[in-house]
Amino acid sequence: MPKTKSTYICSQCGTSYAKMIGKCFSCGSFNTVQEEITSPARPGHKSIKAASTPQAIIDLSSEPLQRIQLPGSELNRVLGGGLVPGAVCLLGGEPGIGKSTLLLQTALRMNRKVIYLSGEESAQQIKLRAERIGIDNENCLVLNETCVEVAIDHLKKQQASFAIVDSIQTMYSKELESTPGSVSQIRESAALLIQYAKTDNVPVILVGHITKDGQLAGPKLLEHMVDTVLQFEGDNQHSYRLLRSLKNRFGSAMELGIYEMRADGMREVQNPSELLITQRKEQLSGVAVIATLEGNRPLLVESQALVSPAVYGTPQRNANGFDLKRLNMLLAIIEKRGNLPMVMNDVFVNIAGGMKISDPAADLGIAMAIVSSFKAYSIPNKMMFSAELGLSGELRSVSHIERRLKEAEKLGYTDAFISSLTEVDENSLSIRLHRHENIRQCLEFFED
Repeated sequence: MPKTKSTYICSQCGTSYAKMIGKCFSCGSFNTVQEEITSPARPGHKSIKAASTPQAIIDLSSEPLQRIQLPGSELNRVLGGGLVPGAVCLLGGEPGIGKSTLLLQTALRMNRKVIYLSGEESAQQIKLRAERIGIDNENCLVLNETCVEVAIDHLKKQQASFAIVDSIQTMYSKELESTPGSVSQIRESAALLIQYAKTDNVPVILVGHITKDGQLAGPKLLEHMVDTVLQFEGDNQHSYRLLRSLKNRFGSAMELGIYEMRADGMREVQNPSELLITQRKEQLSGVAVIATLEGNRPLLVESQALVSPAVYGTPQRNANGFDLKRLNMLLAIIEKRGNLPMVMNDVFVNIAGGMKISDPAADLGIAMAIVSSFKAYSIPNKMMFSAELGLSGELRSVSHIERRLKEAEKLGYTDAFISSLTEVDENSLSIRLHRHENIRQCLEFFED
């Protein structure tokens, strides 16, 4: 019988140690080093192909990939046009965000034989979720199994054309003695599933847990092994969910899908700009519309600001959906370049709809919302802003400005404030462009 030995591996970063320690020296996490029992005589994996020879790159085929179209345009957009046969996708997200609902809904709407492999829920629980979604499909098979070797045997016998594993943290291999969810078990189970996907040319979607820091649980090697990494995120206080692509070997990693969480499942949001902008009947101060870009998708979102005199000695600065450090920088620019005293005022900034914005093009819109609240005047509803602010107060141009302007046109906006350095074909646009060199010119426009 082969001799076993103990290895101590950090569950956060995968670093191995010879003995138990309380703090991982690699990632700095506490109480994440776990003991795992390994066997040196474990058989290795078989090669994906029995024989392979070097080939000249000019002799290789350049035919486009034949993708499997999934039901719904949002998931297809994020994947780059659909699932590639043999591709392995890793979907991560917080507990209760809707990962299982999204994948089960996708499986129930497909015309192919799909096996939903669940190691967390029973078949009865999955049936209840399917009844809540309101879709029946005899091609969707449910399998409760946590042993990866047994699960792969079932997948091969059923000749599935698509497989969903929920989740990779619950799977284990009989070749290892460590507990399910450990670093070695996650790595081994993922390797076997990837081998199955490549040899049988079957796409597989793996559901992954995340840590308290928002990172995918397990070794970082897992993200390198798979072809696509998707992040499903959102706020439990809001119904909107964002599906982002963090890695995609078969398409762009800049795409974004938006869903609305409802009682009957996930509803695709085809035009999110209309939902993220409040339909106001009266003019209010402290509100400005921003043309931002999430990946390759233009969005119009509403920025709200509230400026009031500080009651206590230290003014408060708070931002929801926007970087607080960047907000402090914008306040310094407004005070220095706009000659507006902001030092003794509380400033609160909120992005409506629970959105989180990191696009620099939001600088001008947020700055104008702050000034609007400070001076108590309202910005007309049909005006939007899209420009980056420099430390000297200048307006800098942003990428894909024509795409942003066309999105504003589609929603009926008539005026756009952009940088004077922006190159855009005005003849192809009906929206009125206001080009300014710095923030002072923008302030003077509304003061007049």
